[in-house]
Amino acid sequence: MATGSRVYLEASQQPEFFVKSLTAESADRASQLLQVNHEKHHIFFNRSGFHNHIAHHLLTLFALNASPAEIQKGYDDNVSYQRPPEPLKESIVNDMHKPEKFKTYLGNEKYYHDFLVFFQKEIEAKSWQNVLNEYLFAEDDRANDMLCRLFAGFLHPIIHLGFGIEFQQPAIIAEALAQAAVHDSWMAPLFLGCEKAAEANRSNKKPHKTIVQLLEEARDDEVLSNAAHWEDGNKTREGIMKRAPEEMIKLASQYTVEESELDEKTAEMINAAGQSPFEPRMTVSDLSTVYYTGTAQKPPHQVKFDFFLMHCVNCSIFFSNFLCTANAFLTPPVKRRLLEWKVWSDIIMYVSQGCPALVLDEVTNYNPAKDSDWDGVIARVRALSDDGHTSKLVRALAHGQQACHAYQDSPGFMIKGDMWRKLGHMAMDSVEAGEPHWVRSCGFGKAWEHVPLREDARL
Repeated sequence: MATGSRVYLEASQQPEFFVKSLTAESADRASQLLQVNHEKHHIFFNRSGFHNHIAHHLLTLFALNASPAEIQKGYDDNVSYQRPPEPLKESIVNDMHKPEKFKTYLGNEKYYHDFLVFFQKEIEAKSWQNVLNEYLFAEDDRANDMLCRLFAGFLHPIIHLGFGIEFQQPAIIAEALAQAAVHDSWMAPLFLGCEKAAEANRSNKKPHKTIVQLLEEARDDEVLSNAAHWEDGNKTREGIMKRAPEEMIKLASQYTVEESELDEKTAEMINAAGQSPFEPRMTVSDLSTVYYTGTAQKPPHQVKFDFFLMHCVNCSIFFSNFLCTANAFLTPPVKRRLLEWKVWSDIIMYVSQGCPALVLDEVTNYNPAKDSDWDGVIARVRALSDDGHTSKLVRALAHGQQACHAYQDSPGFMIKGDMWRKLGHMAMDSVEAGEPHWVRSCGFGKAWEHVPLREDARL
């Protein structure tokens, strides 16, 4: 049985997207390795806040029906550079039960182990559902602060939480809460500012804009499109928050969700985050025909996915799971709030990467290097030496095709049909082409300087 301190997967589980016929042998191997990771490793593998992705990777491989050997390889490829957690201090864990003391430990990675044990104990005493409602969704000062931290670190804490909820693993949920607690909360002014502004927009009788329309407006806005500079260390903190915070809030908060439309708006978020911003072959006035994704290309350079925008796609799969009946503990207002914050985060991420131009024919005209159906793409990613990013991306794209199918003829849904499979091939082809596996901050020309040219451009 899975508990706050024990990982236990079963072949009978049905995560949000999975390849049928999951095996007991793979469930056992993944459980064993996830337990070692849970007990032996810090959530950051270095002192600079780089994330340990072992839990993401192994759970994704398990869902993709990887063999025990493939799961073991995924672990072995990434265990050597992990570091142990700091020694546990029971006095600190006890302190954390006092709200005034709890907040003094936030934002400091040396307390990850203490937070982990604290949340394990809270889960064992109250259930993981009640703990999430108390520490993330209560809408008091502590919960609002923790929710901001959940969306920090390029969405890593909420991705981690998504895995924990999807696979019904309280130990992974405890890791996610501890991870959120040791992240910073400097994005709070953007999220809480958007939330305040959105309340006024919610009663606006004007037709609501799609995510794609807001991305187009961001690119057309001279202040927002120039808010981030290439030399900014963190392009949201040093760029948007210093040069265009009010403009960012005004734009993003125009996107609101009604509780009655959660399913369609979740599909819209997945579709918008699963579409592709490319270097233009059209004028800016033609932007109504192009769409945003976690990919961003610059012909004649090789296809490469943007590392930061890719996280928006990887996170999207969990929002379908949040809506399912098994997660009835998440009330409609909580689901609406989570989805709005995710969309605002996606829009902010797009602006922070330089508002890359969008060209849809990079997807529609793509010719895969090793053409196959989804089974072929999934087999390739299971065998890939990866840290989890590519496998998460492939699974999120395969899920996107399922989640968006019923809405693909609605406004704002431009990725449809076979385009999802092509995006899966683009993901695999891009990493198998060699370094760099990803491009970072794709809206800036300098990001592409070390990306090789496509074969036909060399002739």
